[in-house]
Amino acid sequence: MASFTTGFLPRETGTNWVRLRTLILLRWMAIAGQIAAILVASQIYGLDLPLGPCALAVGASILANLALVMLFPESRRLSEAEAFLTLLFDLAQLGILIVLTGGLTNPFAILVLAPVTISASVLRLRSTIALGALAILIVTAALTWHLPLRFADGRELVIPPLFVFGFWLSIVIGILFLGLYSRRVSSEMRSMSEALLATQMALAREQKLTDLAGVVAAAAHELGTPLATIKLVSAELIEELDGQPELQEDARLIRAQADRCRDILRDMGRVGKDDRYLRQAPLSAVLREAAEPHLGRGKEVIFTCGPVQDGSDEQPAIQRRPEIIHGLRNLVQNAVDFARSRVWIEGEWTAQRVIVRITDDGDGFPASVIGRIGDPFVRARRSDPERDQRPGYEGMGLGLFIAKTLLERSGAELSFANATDPFLAPKDRPERCGAVVEAVWDAGDLVTAPAPGGLGENARIDG
Repeated sequence: MASFTTGFLPRETGTNWVRLRTLILLRWMAIAGQIAAILVASQIYGLDLPLGPCALAVGASILANLALVMLFPESRRLSEAEAFLTLLFDLAQLGILIVLTGGLTNPFAILVLAPVTISASVLRLRSTIALGALAILIVTAALTWHLPLRFADGRELVIPPLFVFGFWLSIVIGILFLGLYSRRVSSEMRSMSEALLATQMALAREQKLTDLAGVVAAAAHELGTPLATIKLVSAELIEELDGQPELQEDARLIRAQADRCRDILRDMGRVGKDDRYLRQAPLSAVLREAAEPHLGRGKEVIFTCGPVQDGSDEQPAIQRRPEIIHGLRNLVQNAVDFARSRVWIEGEWTAQRVIVRITDDGDGFPASVIGRIGDPFVRARRSDPERDQRPGYEGMGLGLFIAKTLLERSGAELSFANATDPFLAPKDRPERCGAVVEAVWDAGDLVTAPAPGGLGENARIDG
């Protein structure tokens, strides 16, 4: 005889998740459905319902909607507590209607699943547990205490007790199963959404750093003319101020500082101009650039590059793209964090493929999560020695997810494994006994065609 009244929007970064306008529209629809169900049951099917109490229950929803319309703007979004109270009101109102209209002999009792499912999707765990417990309490109470459904001639609508108990059991199981299922799915969706946002922010940051070089070159070019004018005027002042040593010294200082600005801008322009090195670089140079922030952290990082099988002896020049640099940097950071003393970074190539392999001498990936590495927010329990090794570390999911997403975007295929059995005794382990991460690109996706004449000179920037 009732319908749930609350919809939801995806969880946002802040605390306001559910839009009030959505709530008001859905509640008006629910009120219309409740009124229609009561009228059809009483007028068409001839059921003798307590119309007065039912009207009060429906009227409470009408008054609640009118109060929301008058007190709050429709653009308002409800906080965690407000959304919980709204679902609590809807669940209580639905429970009253169920008790008034036959208890579990009323097929609309199944709608108690809706508020719990919505809560599991958008609210915190404690709120969902509270609403789920209340829903179970309502259907359990309706199993015993309810007004029976009667026809106009006084006959009671009788349902076999076995069917009523089965209906109660199905609702309770549904509350538990759908609540858990909805929460699990919505949590994974939020985790993926947040991780993708972090990935986009990381890529945008790398892209901005690359674009900044062009801005620097333009600034160097634009400032060159006024600095040349300052130098020319200061030179003339030095000649005209002959015999006034104090003022002449100030003019010399102005010229010296102008020369200094010129040198700084020349260096900045040399770095910032769009030369071919910014777009491509040898494989070994890209690997060293990616690992550079982690070379001074107390672990030995060993680089090796060479061809395999039918690969040419000449090292390939690969695309120097922000997502490749940032993705490899995250993988190197993870290796350095968990290595005991050494990290190996290997670059290999054939005529068809480019392979980058990062290995450490740590304990490797935990067996409990190795099958889920690359998913966001994968965490594993750590022992006290592990916490001492990397204090403040909460998990390895997001960093590896960002690296995996960025590198796969560039065309790489990633694989995660352990170099050896983590349960071997320390004396039986080989030197490279930790985690192994391998990224493989098709040569056509990564290797750039050799530029004629080498890298070439910086292109002139015209004003």
